[in-house]
Amino acid sequence: MIDSNIVRELAIEALNGSESYLVDVVVKPGNFIVVEIDNDEGVDIAECVKISRHIEESLDRESEDYELEVGSAGVTSPLKIPRQFVKNIGNKVEVLIRGGIKLTGVLAGADQDGFVVTTTKMVKLEGAKRKSEVSEDTRYAYDEVKYVKYSFK
Repeated sequence: MIDSNIVRELAIEALNGSESYLVDVVVKPGNFIVVEIDNDEGVDIAECVKISRHIEESLDRESEDYELEVGSAGVTSPLKIPRQFVKNIGNKVEVLIRGGIKLTGVLAGADQDGFVVTTTKMVKLEGAKRKSEVSEDTRYAYDEVKYVKYSFK
């Protein structure tokens, strides 16, 4: 099986000097290679072709056959690296916490260690007759969640 670290290094080489960045490399059984890239302004198909050609020129199909797919992180893909979180600050996201709790909120901030989600809920405040909308910021470390992805709700 083709080593994903080799493919990762080749993708990073191909991206050198580009505005795009590597999100993930997965080598599935049967040597089906998936390279996922992103860009703060959107991924250009020409960038995907460039990376694909670079990887294909560097791997030897004669010694080991493979199938290669290079594409952009789509709106249905989970956010995987801190730069994607920073890019998506202000967007509505769905978060599945490792404990099984799912919540929806707005991505309010992100850094190398984690991210902040602003959630809104209806709460009856003391002395009030009706419930009021209250926003709350909660910080999560990246390893505390199973996934974070765009929310279309």
